[in-house]
Parts: sequence; C-alpha cells; structure tokens
Amino acid sequence: MSLAHPPSEEAAEGQHVPLIKRLGPGLITGAADDDPSGIATYSQAGAQYGYGLLWSVLFTTPLMIGIQVISARIGRVTGHGLAANIREHFPRPLLISVVALLLFANTLNIAADLGAMGNALELIAGGRSEIYIVLFALVSLTLQIFVPFPRYAPLLKWLTLALLAYVGTILVVHVSWDQLAVGALLPRLSKSGEYAAMFVAVLGTTISPYLFFWQASQEVEEQRATEGHSPLREAPEQARSHLRRIKFDTYIGMIYSNLIALCIMLTTAVTLHDAGITDIATAEQAAQALRPIAGPFAFQLFALGIIGTGLLAVPVLAGSAAYAVAESLRWPIGLGLTLAEARGFYLVLSVATLLGVAVDFSGADSIRMLVWAAMVNGVIAVPIMGVMMLLAAKPAVMGPFVISGRLKALGWLATAVMAAAVVAMVVLL
Repeated sequence: MSLAHPPSEEAAEGQHVPLIKRLGPGLITGAADDDPSGIATYSQAGAQYGYGLLWSVLFTTPLMIGIQVISARIGRVTGHGLAANIREHFPRPLLISVVALLLFANTLNIAADLGAMGNALELIAGGRSEIYIVLFALVSLTLQIFVPFPRYAPLLKWLTLALLAYVGTILVVHVSWDQLAVGALLPRLSKSGEYAAMFVAVLGTTISPYLFFWQASQEVEEQRATEGHSPLREAPEQARSHLRRIKFDTYIGMIYSNLIALCIMLTTAVTLHDAGITDIATAEQAAQALRPIAGPFAFQLFALGIIGTGLLAVPVLAGSAAYAVAESLRWPIGLGLTLAEARGFYLVLSVATLLGVAVDFSGADSIRMLVWAAMVNGVIAVPIMGVMMLLAAKPAVMGPFVISGRLKALGWLATAVMAAAVVAMVVLL
C-alpha cells in the first residue's frame, strides 16, 4: 500500500530517513504473499516432506525479487498499472484472458483466506466461523472504502508485523540445525506427481499474479499522490532515486516474505512431520495440530498469525482485482479516490470480496481450497509473467528504461521455472 507521505528524492537515496519510511509497496506486497493460503501451503510442505522442501524457499527468493522489481518498474516508468499497459500494447482478447484468470484466482484466494481466518478465530475464541468470515469481509471493505487513504495506508504497513508470529513459533520448538542446513542447501528432488504438485503450490504462493498487479499499481498510486513526481518516461531525471528505492523496498519485502515462509515450513517440519502427521491441508488445521505437540503458546501464535496476515492479504487480493478490471475498462481507479469518484473501482473490490464469502458459504471443500488456490496461482502465473516480460522489454512501453542484463535474465528464468514446474506436475500426476 502506498505511504501517506511517500519518500522524497533524498529519502529514496536513504539519507537520514528511518528504515520504515523507506519501505512501502515492496514490503506490503511481500508480506501479503504470506497469506493464509500461503501458510497452508508451507505448512503442508513441512508436514509432508519435513526438511526436504526447505530449499525451495531459498531457490524462489531471487526469482520473486526479480519479477516483482520488474512489475514495480513497469508501474513507475509508465504511470499505469499492468492491465492498462496490456490494454494499450496487446490484443484485447489477451487482456480479457489475463484479467479473467486473475479474477478467478483472486476470488478463490479470497474465499480461502477468509475461511482460514474465520476458522482460526473459532479455534481461539469459540463461536461460529461463518460469523467471523462475514465480519472480516466487512471490516476489510469498510477500511478500504471509507477510511481516508493516508490513514489506511500506514495501517497495512504495520500489519506486516503480524508475520513475526511465525518467527516466534521457531523460538518455542526444537530445530535440528544440521538438518536445516542440509534441507535448505541441498535439493532433494522426487519424480512423484505429489511432490511436483507441492512444488508448484509453493511457487504459486510465492510468485503470485495478484502481487504483480498490486505492486505495479501501488507505484502508480505513490507517483500520483506525490507533488512533483511523474512517470519516469516523462521525468527521467527522477529515475535514479526511484529505481534505487524500488530495488531496496522490493529486496527487503521479498526476503522478509520468504524468511517467514521458511519459519512456517520449518515449524511444521520439526513438529508435525517428526510426529508422523503428514497431511495438513489448511492453515488452521496446522495450528490445531501444533497444540498437543509444541504447546498452547505455539498454537496461539500460529493461529493469530493467520488472522493478521489475512487482514493484510484480503485487501491486496480484492484491490489487485479492482485495479485490473478498472484499468481494462478505463474507469477512474485508486484507493486515493472517494467512493463517489471511483464507483466502478470500489464495486469490483466489493464484489470480489463478497464472492469470496459466497464461495465459503457454498459448501465448497475448505479443507483443500487453500492449497488449490496456491496451485491455481502457480499455473496462471506463467502466461501473465510472459506478458509482463514482453512489456518490460518493449521500448514503446518503457522508453529508455527497458529491462536488460541480469534483471531480464532473472525475469525470464522465473517464468521458465514456473512453466517447467507446471508441465512436470501435469505429466507426473
């Protein structure tokens, strides 16, 4: 989420500015990646394979950084989000396909996240999860629609601290540091379809399409909200400071995100897997299974983390859908606008959230929905990443700021890895 007062040119250079004020879209995007769907995926990976998939978190970190830096640069350079750029430079059927895939994945993800949050609060406080699901949806919508943008933005930034709950769980369980080093540094591959599907789910929850759209649009929000700032194509003299800021912000955000993912996977590996519990399909199920093994404190931390990360992720999921649809239809967009100024934008945001609630109440199998959401993200990320890479390399889009060298190679490597993992899953399952 954009900051209320984005950093000045001096701030972007890092001169006498507190760390927290130098962080914005990259930090929020990275933290939103560890949503309840991601927690469920990492929990299942740890429970099922122990230390065996820890390497995937380290492996995906540079890929995630590269593709998110590219999405942020597209937004800051052009002054438009991804959907608007696709609309201007690619055939309309491609735009419709990309936005439709994003809406499908985001709706499923919102449903999964709200369901996990409701179930987690039921575990902690009792009551009925259905009531909590509606409550969380209404809280999310109220904040986004009615709370002034400068007051709402810092709130989401501070919500990223909820992820530290998973660092806390590591402190109360026993970790074999030798096995941790082996699992993190020495990949143990398998030809089984289940292993390939889990790897795709880990990739999909780490490198997710909604994060691309969100970070690009938030760079646009920050540029428009700051007097004197312009798209870099129109103000190349601003490029040095902003490109450095984007790099710093994204590095911190994605490393933080994957450090938390490592903690979640490690927690379930050293508790559930070692206790013979290898089938954990939901985040709240992981929290409940931790209670008799790691104690009530670890259970409480894990469950509270689900709620905190969900409060951060649901607005990002709904917001990225709203940005994509509104940009495609040339509607006024942005959380900086009032409801009267951007009715269509807020309508899409509301519909996406309420559809998620409807899926939860439809009787859909919530036990599998979270990991399936991650797998869906992994599959649809491939074509969206390909389109992003083509946009970022087009002089007609990026002007003199087309990506090249290591960043271009890293972006295409991330796309190729995602595609190869999906193909392997389809072949082996």
